[in-house]
Amino acid sequence: MNVTLLYAGTLALWFFVLSLRVSLARIGPGKPSLGDGGSPKLQRMIRGQANFAEYVPLILLLIGLLELHGLPKWAVHGLGAMLLVGRLLHGYALSFTANSVFGRSAGIALTFVALLVAGVLCLLVGFQGL
Repeated sequence: MNVTLLYAGTLALWFFVLSLRVSLARIGPGKPSLGDGGSPKLQRMIRGQANFAEYVPLILLLIGLLELHGLPKWAVHGLGAMLLVGRLLHGYALSFTANSVFGRSAGIALTFVALLVAGVLCLLVGFQGL
């Protein structure tokens, strides 16, 4: 699973960045230790981190299972690259900018395509084994 490992490691580093930003935004007097404290900026950072956590684990699992089953490396790279670029765009748009419609839209679109294609491929491979 070398290909999936590359994307999992890269995505883990990006998740660390998103998580660290949320943690650092909560440090200091008058900062909320829980929730967003009414700060739109902190709310965006929290959603950027949470959205990542909602999508990435399942899609990485699907990609890894497909790689284990022998999906060609180019196809595994294609799924991994879609997921990585999608999450970079989406996370940057939410966590680092005030309103990047392109980043959010393109990021979630790429993530949805990766989820849909990986899910369909898993179904096809699974049905072949019945």
